[in-house]
Amino acid sequence: MFGQRTYDPAPGTHYRSERVSAVNGRYFFSTREGTLEGPYFTRVDAEREIASYIRRQRKAEEIIESRGF
Repeated sequence: MFGQRTYDPAPGTHYRSERVSAVNGRYFFSTREGTLEGPYFTRVDAEREIASYIRRQRKAEEIIESRGF
């Protein structure tokens, strides 16, 4: 994902890092919004949930835009 979100203030340099991390045998992923989501039992579960999280965020943005907020 190299695109800029509509509400990002300006283009900038963003450094890629691993989104999935393991803590005490459980897996978490970090978001652009600064949250840590999880825990998940496997890395595969965490990676699958990243895709679900992105779909939910995009759907929420669509709903907000359609209501004129």
